[in-house]
Amino acid sequence: MDLFTQIIMFVLIISVLVILHELGHFIPAKLFKTKVEKFYLFFDVKFSLFKKKIGETVYGIGWLPLGGYVKIAGMIDESMDTDQMKEEPKPWEFRSKPAWQRLIIMLGGVTVNFLLAWAIYTFMLYKYGDSYIPSKSLKYGIEVDSIGEKLGLKTGDRILAVDGKESKRFNEAVLDIILGDEVTIERDGDEVTIPLTDEGKRIVFQTQGRNFITYRSKPRIAIVSDSSVAQLSGMLPGDEILEVNRTPINYWDEFRNKIQSSANQSLNITVRRDGKNEELSLIVPKEGKIGIVLDFQDLTTTDKFGFIEAIPAGFTRTIKVLTDQVRQFKVIFNSETGAYKQVKGPIGIVELMPTSWDWTFFWGFMAMFSVWLAFINVLPIPALDGGHVMFLLYEIVSGRSPSQKVLEKGQIVGFILLMGLMLLVFGNDIWNIIKRFI
Repeated sequence: MDLFTQIIMFVLIISVLVILHELGHFIPAKLFKTKVEKFYLFFDVKFSLFKKKIGETVYGIGWLPLGGYVKIAGMIDESMDTDQMKEEPKPWEFRSKPAWQRLIIMLGGVTVNFLLAWAIYTFMLYKYGDSYIPSKSLKYGIEVDSIGEKLGLKTGDRILAVDGKESKRFNEAVLDIILGDEVTIERDGDEVTIPLTDEGKRIVFQTQGRNFITYRSKPRIAIVSDSSVAQLSGMLPGDEILEVNRTPINYWDEFRNKIQSSANQSLNITVRRDGKNEELSLIVPKEGKIGIVLDFQDLTTTDKFGFIEAIPAGFTRTIKVLTDQVRQFKVIFNSETGAYKQVKGPIGIVELMPTSWDWTFFWGFMAMFSVWLAFINVLPIPALDGGHVMFLLYEIVSGRSPSQKVLEKGQIVGFILLMGLMLLVFGNDIWNIIKRFI
């Protein structure tokens, strides 16, 4: 049932995005009286799951869920309908329209994707506000695991800036570190700038260490599990760990490390409770867990927005997501980081979906993915919207359109590139599944 929920959520998100993207082409095409022969959700290779002709357009659903398309008369596209292009241009065909109209038609899809993301972020900010952890509130600094240490960071560091830009939000600092070149930290009272090496990033991507950095906290207990070793020893929510076997404990990571390294051992633990010290004892189970959840304190700040205020804030959020996605290409195409091996296709993305329905995740992921589709489609690669835009801009600037042969060859080259990328992405998905069983 969990997998079913993940698949349904992913398919629904993709379906909405594809339909709206294709509407971005369809609506201006119809406004400019251009014939649209097909409007399809997913690809109908050999056959369709459903199709119905309404007016001059066949509307349908294909069986291959890798996107969708509108087939516009008189246009070199993925259908490679060269027979139609050999005939004399008709007034209702794409090639007969002025270049500026064709440009609007081709930019319609990415425009809708961008506007959709902007609208979603606007409404989410209006409804939920913007929650984040201010970097200045981390008075005990950060906590890093062995992966974070490979990047040159240490537990207790305070992040000041990434690539010279002040780090105001801890949430964003983590992504900035993965994408950045250097990080400036405060360590033992000194300001230190650490280069972020490709080798360190390679390990991060290799281990998918999403939580290699978190914030450091005092060892104050929030929850004690029923029938756990901690409960049997007398621990209570609100207790603060002071000592273990007479060794002072200042932070949660120190206590956790002590527990994990003391399997099957007896420990004497001093806690602070209601202003008094209490002495407790327990034997750590072999798995190195005693059944407590830390009170990380409420470090989160939430900025609230009225609807009018949320509009520019939603635009800013959309631009930030777009900028981060552009920056990711620098890391992905750097073979030294190995990030390209972690690029996920449909199979990998399904695994990112929550196992129970979550509307906040649903809309947030749809907005992020809508920005991603806009960015990918606007790249100047033949067979993508950006490839058509590239040729149209050439026509507008030079005053002459590329020959049909050039357009056809460009489409073929672009199609081969896209198929190669799809094979790489699907190959990564399949290989990542195989690795789990090796």
